[in-house]
Amino acid sequence: MSVTAQSVWNNCLEFIKDNIQPQAYKTWFEPIIAVKLTDKSLSIQVPSKFFYEWLEEHYVKILKVALTKELGETAKLVYIIKMENTYGNKQPFTEKIPSSNRSAVKSQDVDIPLNNKSPELRNPFIIPGIRNVKIESQLNPNYSFENFLEGDSNRLARSAGLAVASKPGGTSFNPLLIFGGVGLGKTHLAHAIGVDIKDKYPEKTVLYISAEKFTQQYIDSVKKNNRNDFIHFYQIIDILIIDDVQFLSGKTGTQDVFFHIFNHLHQNGKQVILTSDKAPVDMQDIEQRLLSRFKWGLSAELQSPDFETRVSILKNKLYRDGVEMPEEIIEYVAKNIKSNIRELEGAIISLIAQSSFNKKEITIDLAKQVVEKFVKNTKREVSIDYIQKVVSDYFQMDIDTLQSKTRKRHIVQARQLAMFFAKKLTKASLASIGSQIGKRDHATVLHACKTVDNLSTTDKQFRKYVEDLSKKLAV
Repeated sequence: MSVTAQSVWNNCLEFIKDNIQPQAYKTWFEPIIAVKLTDKSLSIQVPSKFFYEWLEEHYVKILKVALTKELGETAKLVYIIKMENTYGNKQPFTEKIPSSNRSAVKSQDVDIPLNNKSPELRNPFIIPGIRNVKIESQLNPNYSFENFLEGDSNRLARSAGLAVASKPGGTSFNPLLIFGGVGLGKTHLAHAIGVDIKDKYPEKTVLYISAEKFTQQYIDSVKKNNRNDFIHFYQIIDILIIDDVQFLSGKTGTQDVFFHIFNHLHQNGKQVILTSDKAPVDMQDIEQRLLSRFKWGLSAELQSPDFETRVSILKNKLYRDGVEMPEEIIEYVAKNIKSNIRELEGAIISLIAQSSFNKKEITIDLAKQVVEKFVKNTKREVSIDYIQKVVSDYFQMDIDTLQSKTRKRHIVQARQLAMFFAKKLTKASLASIGSQIGKRDHATVLHACKTVDNLSTTDKQFRKYVEDLSKKLAV
């Protein structure tokens, strides 16, 4: 029986398969193609330079043992890096690299030194020149489930997060999309899931990254002509957490590359966790194929916490900081700061600081001063109720009329304007806006917004309505 490159490589794979984890075998050895065998030298094709460097860093010993068993002590392994034309490269690009030898030859047999130093690994989180392939999770251990208090406003999202942390990639919550307004705990919950997974499954690779940083890394990879390395890096992650995914809006190149990464991770049972300030139905300038994938799993909304939850959050914060505070003061702060948790905790920190710096006792009067200043200096988020009141007053009608089923033109236009400004000025979902303005569905709200946009450009009187209400609602 003649010895071929494929038969030698198949025997090597049998040995390797018995000596490493199944997932590692699937990720790092299944994509390799045996190309040719000359004398005692086996050439194998790998998909990127990052792939080759990872093999050299982690599996060079097992490769050497396997190949020595097949071809003897003088055996050599040559890598051929095949840059596929999948992600927009104009030409496929091939390099041949002898194992543990950093010189390279292009397919035309022209000698080209690859890098005199150790080559830089294509891990976007590693400082150039530092040879290190350890992937740091970028997680903040202070964001845990213990200090993410449960309430009616976050119960679904928190429960889904716990389910994902217990069985990453093994639940129907893949991807898990957590959405809601500013300061409601999206980032905290995303970190908490990652931290919990790291505790339970230390062997898994968890990575947290903001969509903004992901985009910047992609742009850098395009500039350096190593898109494939960038893609392969992200395809080896077991749990990928992307914060503020709405930042990908309008960035078609980044969306395209994320689409391929997402598909690979999902098909291989890896977990994807996303956060956004909008529900998928409200995201604009995100490709439809990507939005459809966001909807594959669970979209869980974080809402503004109710009074009881706000009190619990403050008590928990004080307990963790070792500070005691009278109940009436905690309740006063919770009653007067409602918009989000970040502001709530900020107010209590300011109160403690005022007390300790000025050596004053924490009293209701001091709490009133701090809360008043804090609310005044914090950008106020307009509520849907407030928008309806302003629009109703402007058109000299009551809110019940605005919300009614009547089809009279001036009332319909007022209602459409209220929906338009609710979408523009609040973080509420289209469904939430519709239910609060006359129990309409999200499609009605979408239609209202398009109508207002159209009328603003074609109807002079209507444009004045929009301008006047914009001034009245300015925050």
